[in-house]
Amino acid sequence: MRWSARVGLSGAALAAAVVVPAALWRGPEAALAGIVGAAVALSAQAGAVLLLRPGMGAGTPEFVSRWALGMAVRGASFLVVALLLFLVKDRLPVIWMAAGYLVVLVPLLFVETRFLK
Repeated sequence: MRWSARVGLSGAALAAAVVVPAALWRGPEAALAGIVGAAVALSAQAGAVLLLRPGMGAGTPEFVSRWALGMAVRGASFLVVALLLFLVKDRLPVIWMAAGYLVVLVPLLFVETRFLK
């Protein structure tokens, strides 16, 4: 299975762990908020892995620069979520958006090496 499919399936499973309880507990608005947060996190993680993969066999300077770019992508995704939380705070439950973001990004970050092989 390709790395992109593994990242996508893993992210979708993690997103479901937030979206399903959100939908059951708070309804469709909470589920949508969880989906938005999870989508931002999944996009950031996929982008970071996409940047890092070509540098895996390269020398240290290129590897470190690609790793730093991946971290910058994740940092930018945090700013995107923070902006979204501010913009939609009256329409969507922000706690579910934050949960969707964190529940997807953090585990994927820790298992990132599995997607780099």
